[in-house]
Amino acid sequence: MRWTELVVFSTLFLLVTVLGFVAARWRAGTTLDHLDEWGLGGRKFGSWVTWFLVGGDLYTAYTFVAVPALVFGAGATGFFALPYTVILYPIVFLPLVRMWSVSRVHGYVTPADFVRGRYGSHWLALLIAITGIVATMPYIALQLVGLEAVLRTMGLNGSGVLGHLPLLIAFVILALYTYQSGLRAPALIAFVKDILIYVVILVAVVYLPAKFGGWGAIFDSAQAKYDASPSKTDGILLNANNQLQYATLALGSALALFLYPHSLTGILASRGRNVIKRNMVALPAYSLLLGLLAMLGFVAISAGAKPITNQATGRPDSNTVIPVLFGQEFPSWFAGVAFAAIGIGALVPAAIMSIAAANLWTRNIYKEYLKKGATPKQEAKQAKIASLVVKFGAVAFIVFIDPQFSIDLQLIGGVMILQTLPAVAIALYTRWFHVYGLVAGWIAGMGWGMYLLYNISTPDVRDEATGRIVTAGRPHFAGSALALDKLSLFGWHPFAGSTVQVYVGVVAVVANLVVAVIVTLVAKQLRVFNGTDETNADDYHVDEDSNRLKPVAAH
Repeated sequence: MRWTELVVFSTLFLLVTVLGFVAARWRAGTTLDHLDEWGLGGRKFGSWVTWFLVGGDLYTAYTFVAVPALVFGAGATGFFALPYTVILYPIVFLPLVRMWSVSRVHGYVTPADFVRGRYGSHWLALLIAITGIVATMPYIALQLVGLEAVLRTMGLNGSGVLGHLPLLIAFVILALYTYQSGLRAPALIAFVKDILIYVVILVAVVYLPAKFGGWGAIFDSAQAKYDASPSKTDGILLNANNQLQYATLALGSALALFLYPHSLTGILASRGRNVIKRNMVALPAYSLLLGLLAMLGFVAISAGAKPITNQATGRPDSNTVIPVLFGQEFPSWFAGVAFAAIGIGALVPAAIMSIAAANLWTRNIYKEYLKKGATPKQEAKQAKIASLVVKFGAVAFIVFIDPQFSIDLQLIGGVMILQTLPAVAIALYTRWFHVYGLVAGWIAGMGWGMYLLYNISTPDVRDEATGRIVTAGRPHFAGSALALDKLSLFGWHPFAGSTVQVYVGVVAVVANLVVAVIVTLVAKQLRVFNGTDETNADDYHVDEDSNRLKPVAAH
């Protein structure tokens, strides 16, 4: 047990717990028994609050643990997170402003609400809602992976269900203050989380390279490790096999990020269009932090950091490599601060994600199919209960399923959420797609994407000296990188023999769009009814001062 780190961690964790409960009175409206107040913070967060909230939502604990861990294991491929967060904001700048405008006027809380109003189709909205909930669940579980990596590093590394008790206690506390305070709790805690993260990373990238002879020596150590590896895709530089994967993964991740319901929750909670515009300009500052953080994967190689063995599976847990690096290279008190930064970094996005999933359940399933006449108070109550179910469902992923498998599920989640691109993002600007085309495209993209993921496998990695399995392979769902020679269309292999890899999500969404276009053309030719449009998204905008609809010509 690392008692000093544990005391510092517990003290800062207690601080944010108090903030979580106090948040119920922070900028409070007349009541929290309304989904706008509980689930969107009253829709009145300003630029600074939105910046910390959205940043805390997008740059999660798993990001701060997994990105450098991926660089540690695979090298340059792990840096895909940097270009994708750079190209992300120019891509989503205008769509997010438009989504906020339409949602503010019509009272939309979720992306499925927008789809319901855009096409008048509750079935299409149901598909979007289910996709959002299912894709978000393993994402919440991955926050637990980051938090548990820290707990293991501090010595809380038991086996069995009781070994997860500290994690369960942490999430019971999270569930309680989220239930009471709603979105205000993670918004307030995000200030503490981001300040801690910035301090820890800036200190780390200055102190650690100096300790190990500078970046030149660190890169040399990393390259020596990758040269000794049998893998053909690792190294400090990309190669011909993984360049396409790197580019498509960056683009696909950028397109997917703001399709996740929790990302839109932070945007819809802001008080105006100008707040969103300022944030799309300011949020790339996190990308600088992310780039510096990724470099710590190389530092961990120079430091000789070894991942902690997971007692439940008997295999090294790569997610612990950065906490181990901090624990062995920093004074105990500062390592405790670093562990708290990662741990609190798990609570903020987990809370927002659970709220977003609860909003989808309440607005697009419960109110649509189970109780159409639900009052605002009943909606808020249902959302609070649903947020508890989602949180503890995510805990169940960690307790009863190999955490490595939950990581694979998150990769599936990224492929899944991309299939909502035509109905949510493209539909903001045009109703050309027919609702039947969108449904058919969703089915095609989802089906083909899952099929391709199912067929991705990895072999066992064995120690050459002992023959012992170091990392167990997986026959199915072993990642999101597909070798082009595995890509087939009804038995035809257009890239037979190619070892180049590509991100499955991009392949699946292309199939989605192709099928949606074909079915739309057929439906238009047959003059099939295309639903009703209640959004006026093409012809109106929201006035910044009055929050009322005005024709575009008057803007």
